[in-house]
Amino acid sequence: MNVGFIGTGSMGSLLIGAFITSGALKPSQIAASNRTIAKVECLADLYPGLRVEASNVEAAKGKDIVFLCIKPHEFRSVLSDIRASLRPEQLVVSITSPVMLSQLEDWLPCKTAKMIPSITNHVGSGATLCMYGSRVSAEDQQRLEALLRHISEPIRIDEQYTRIVSDLSSCGPAFFAYFIQQFVDAAVRETGIRRSDALAVASAMLLGTGRLLTEGGMTPEHIQERVAVPGGITAKALESLEIDCDGMFNRLIRTTHDKYKEDAGKVASSLYGEEVNGQ
Repeated sequence: MNVGFIGTGSMGSLLIGAFITSGALKPSQIAASNRTIAKVECLADLYPGLRVEASNVEAAKGKDIVFLCIKPHEFRSVLSDIRASLRPEQLVVSITSPVMLSQLEDWLPCKTAKMIPSITNHVGSGATLCMYGSRVSAEDQQRLEALLRHISEPIRIDEQYTRIVSDLSSCGPAFFAYFIQQFVDAAVRETGIRRSDALAVASAMLLGTGRLLTEGGMTPEHIQERVAVPGGITAKALESLEIDCDGMFNRLIRTTHDKYKEDAGKVASSLYGEEVNGQ
């Protein structure tokens, strides 16, 4: 399998590294391009054999799968750049959530898909959300998911739920890392415990809680019931959390959805023009 990457920023480089270190791909099976060529050259130094391409066209030409790891505002330029060099049998996979499958199919002559990775894929964990265009066959789906299975659990979703599932899967690590940070910093301020010790304990706790929710078959409600003895310390603290967090996650979801709609509108305007987008 030959794979192309257009864009080697934070997520593009993470995916390349994860595929290589997991054994899913050899460096020689990957070609990559980026607006800043030095970023690709650094990856090639890290993974000898990875091919540095000077143009997006070369990164896409003849590849079985082409990953588009670019920002929403870059799509018109990149799609215009590569469309003439693509063939019907190729599969182009966007990792950018506000870009719709229908838009990719309008602009490209090949098979198209969308996937939403997560930073947890860096350690071969978490989910990768998969959505497929109308030209993608069952065999194509299986081939992509077999590749993704080396670094994650591929989960097929309906495109209409892209944003909320991305909140849970891709944004979730940042949200919960923020809570751990706040928890640890409060522990340091209130008690004087060394931050490194508090972080080690909290990190192990988060890992164990995740295993209870997956391997242990427990629900969030079940964990709370098992830990919080009526009238005890944990129960008292949970009462405080219920007050302080009231409506917080609803506001968080509304915030991400508002930003998603804004970005999706900008993509549509870029690809089709203000008049089409405004209809």
